[in-house]
Amino acid sequence: MIMKKVYHKAFIIGSRKRGRWMKYSDLPGTDERVSVIGLGTWVFGGENWGGADNDAAVAVVKEAIGLGVNFIDTAPFYTDGVSEELIGKGIAGKRDKVFIATKCGLVRENGRIVHDLTPGSLERELELSLKRLQCDVIDLYQTHWPDPNVEIERTMEVLLKFQGQKKIKHIGLCNVGLDLLKKAIKAAPVRTVQVQYSLLERGIEKELLPFCVAQKIGVIAYGVMGGGILTGKYKVQPQFTRRDARKMFYSFYEGEKFTQTNRFIKGLSSYGRPLNELALNWCRQQQGVVVALAGCRDVEQLRMNAGAASWDLSVDEISRLKQMEGA
Repeated sequence: MIMKKVYHKAFIIGSRKRGRWMKYSDLPGTDERVSVIGLGTWVFGGENWGGADNDAAVAVVKEAIGLGVNFIDTAPFYTDGVSEELIGKGIAGKRDKVFIATKCGLVRENGRIVHDLTPGSLERELELSLKRLQCDVIDLYQTHWPDPNVEIERTMEVLLKFQGQKKIKHIGLCNVGLDLLKKAIKAAPVRTVQVQYSLLERGIEKELLPFCVAQKIGVIAYGVMGGGILTGKYKVQPQFTRRDARKMFYSFYEGEKFTQTNRFIKGLSSYGRPLNELALNWCRQQQGVVVALAGCRDVEQLRMNAGAASWDLSVDEISRLKQMEGA
C-alpha cells in the first residue's frame, strides 16, 4: 500500500532561517489528511512523566498548529483528563486546523486502573472528553485497551451509535492483537490501529502490520523514541519512580537492556542525523504507518520532532537500520 504524501510549508527554524515542510498521509478509507509526525500528549499534566508545565503544554499545542502538526493524540486517562483540557485550551478558535484523536475504556476506580468498555462507561467518557476538548465531534475515537469482559462486537456497536449521533467521525483501536482486530473489523469499519512500534520494539512486523497494510488500516505508532531513550539523552542509567511511564511501561531502562540499548544508540551516530529525527523517520517511513507520535514537554522539543518531516531516509538506510544489532 502506498500512502500519498503532500507537503505543507509549515515553519522556519534556526538562525539561518532554513525552511522546512510538514508531510501528510492520507488516512485510509477517509478523505482525511494527517501529519506524519503527530503530537502525543501523555506527558501533559505530568502524572507519569515526572511532572510537567501546563502553560508550556498549551503553548505546545498552539505551536504545533503553526508547524503543520495537525494530528493530536490524547486520552482521558492522561492525568485524569488534564491532557484533554489543555488541548481544548490550545485549539480554541482553531478547531478546523486539527485532527483530534482521543480514547476510551481505561478508567480509575478507587485508586485502581480498570479496563471498562461497557456501554454506560463509554457514554460517560465520550461526553466528558467532548466537554474537556471543547469540541462537538471527535475525529478519531479509539479504544485504549481491550476489555476482556466485553465482547468487541458490543463495543463496536456502541461506537457505531456514536458515529450515527455525529459525536465521533472515525473508529480506531489501540493495543490490540491480530485476533481481536479481525473480530472488530467484521463489526465496524476500523480506520486505525495504534500500537507501540520503534527501532527497539518491532513485534508488530510479524503479523499485525502486514495485516493492517493488506486491509488498508492505518497504523499509528507510539513509543517511537522508546519513551525518550532513542534521543540519546540517557548516558547513565536513570532512576525513575515506580509510577513513571519509563519505569512501568518501557523496558529499555533496566539493567542489561539499558546497556544493550545504549550500544545500539551509539551505532546510530554514524548516520550523522539528530537521533530523535532518525527514530521518527525510520518509523514513519515503514509501509502502513500513517502517523508517528512524538511527545514533548515544551515548544523547543516540539520543533525538534517536527523537523523530522523535512527529510527522508533512503531505502538503503532503512534496510541497514533494520539489520543493526539491537533493532
